[in-house]
Amino acid sequence: MAIFSRLIFETVKWRARRGLSVGEASVGDEKEIARQRGVRGETFAYWYLRRHGYVFVARNYVPRGAKGEIDLVGYDGETLAFVEVRARTAREDQAALPELSVTAEKQNVVGRTARRFLSERHVKECPVRFDVVAIEEVPGSAPVVRLHKNAFSPQM
Repeated sequence: MAIFSRLIFETVKWRARRGLSVGEASVGDEKEIARQRGVRGETFAYWYLRRHGYVFVARNYVPRGAKGEIDLVGYDGETLAFVEVRARTAREDQAALPELSVTAEKQNVVGRTARRFLSERHVKECPVRFDVVAIEEVPGSAPVVRLHKNAFSPQM
């Protein structure tokens, strides 16, 4: 399985060699292009983490009747990791790193959603962790990926 994940990630990385962007945006299409860039960023992060040994059980988990979403849920060894993916295009007028956009409010939403996931799936006595994958896209080159394991600890 590791060889398969490595091959797929190398393919995804090759496709992203000039960035994750879709194309030039017109006024009405900016939102759609941002959504597509987010989907591409999550796909890139999925294969990046698979290559590093994660085994995923859910993507884009949304609990029924509640606010919140978790981008990726998977096992890193014995630990169940809830992964938040943040992708951002690096621009000169923007100095903030993508991982800094995971605010305290977002951490609380992810924690609440994780509790719902654990109760819906009947997961008992499993160590959990909250990771952040930051993908910084530099136009014209491959994305830069930073994995922050145990990035935050919401109240469980």
